[in-house]
Amino acid sequence: MTEMQTMTEAPKRVFIRTYGCQMNVYDSDRMADALAPHGYEPTQELAEADLVLLNTCHIREKASEKVFSELGRLKELQGEKRAAGGDLMIGVAGCVAQAEGEEIARRAPVVDMVFGPQAYHRLPDMLARAQNQRHMHPSLRRAVIDTDFPEEDKFAHLPPARKDVTVARGLTAFLTVQEGCDKFCSFCVVPYTRGAEVSRPVAQVLDEARRLVDAGVKEITLLGQNVNAYHGVDAAGRDVGLGELAFLLAEIAGLERLRYTTSHPRDMDDGLIAAHRDLPLLMPYLHLPVQSGSDRILKAMNRKHTAAEYLALIERIKSARPDMALSGDFIVGFPGETDADFEDTLRIIRDTGYASAYSFKYSTRPGTPGATLDDQVPEPVKTERLARLQELVNQQTTAFHASCVGRTLPVLIERVGRMPGQVGGRSPYLQAVHLEGAVELIGGIHEVEIIGTSTNSLVGRLRSAAAA
Repeated sequence: MTEMQTMTEAPKRVFIRTYGCQMNVYDSDRMADALAPHGYEPTQELAEADLVLLNTCHIREKASEKVFSELGRLKELQGEKRAAGGDLMIGVAGCVAQAEGEEIARRAPVVDMVFGPQAYHRLPDMLARAQNQRHMHPSLRRAVIDTDFPEEDKFAHLPPARKDVTVARGLTAFLTVQEGCDKFCSFCVVPYTRGAEVSRPVAQVLDEARRLVDAGVKEITLLGQNVNAYHGVDAAGRDVGLGELAFLLAEIAGLERLRYTTSHPRDMDDGLIAAHRDLPLLMPYLHLPVQSGSDRILKAMNRKHTAAEYLALIERIKSARPDMALSGDFIVGFPGETDADFEDTLRIIRDTGYASAYSFKYSTRPGTPGATLDDQVPEPVKTERLARLQELVNQQTTAFHASCVGRTLPVLIERVGRMPGQVGGRSPYLQAVHLEGAVELIGGIHEVEIIGTSTNSLVGRLRSAAAA
């Protein structure tokens, strides 16, 4: 038994700050679950914390510098707590930790632990080792670093969340089914921070989904760096794709909605398209990044598909599910991008028609092939292109919201609204919907007539009083 396992008498508080994607949100929850049996309870108040974990993301520009800036503030908080007779332990997790573990430990001695996204199942042991370091002379004290890619399945070693914890997290939940990436897009650090593509076994996914639904979850979003590359093994040793997994999940009584993100066009196979056609619980909203509309830039990005192939895929998807709405990702100013290349990107946006999209200026990531390319695009040019692209996407988003007015949509009511007598939820297209209604509506899917739009949401009206 470790020292950590004996410390369950007095609850301690852990504050987890999460940066980046939905997978990091899921990982943060699982870190909290791993610490719960050892006496740590989550807190939303930084000043209350005995332990702070920064779950970092390496996708955005200057990600590591933002981490070091946050660590500077935490050092001050630690000093204040020690002056008052307390203490504060600090850990850095996630993709920045994976990429720059030794550098973090060197530049920020305040850090007790540095660990990557494949190691958080070992968090209790790391914390015990870090606590032992506290008894050593400062000259001998070192941060505990764990950035290996372990052979064991971390998910098999994590305790499930307590039912009351899952209930408190709400009606929707994330469930990671796939991690890592084998695509090696030339702009992306994910293959280096998350490792090769790995899929969780089918039984493990189904078991976790059943626990979520048993705790009241109505909607599950399956997560993966390339979630539609999922190929989990079933009890018979057979590979199961994401489409077949969706059919298996649909058999869970009480699960009413299913989503997944993020997808790669090369992994959108016939089985998954058929699932969209045949499964009502699989929501008609798909995030399918293309990044650029220029074949020349797509090749430089190592995307391994053309603009025409992407558009043909969209046509197949919409043929199977005519009410499908799309979301995408776009990078402007990739090295060598000309005005003509950028116009190709605007063209593919017009041809596709997006309900929403995420767009960014290209920024170099050390260690990626894109960082060594010549012909970097000047920053003012990237800024101007991003503004034009976002204006076009915003027009499409506004038009999509407007197209919903007059329609009746099934809305999962999740919470009390900001205004008295108001409740809020999500449409099948992930739009926020606000309407007048009683709190008793929360937890159900109700038919809501869309009567208006606001900047980022829809305004609805319960279709019939009987639904309440």
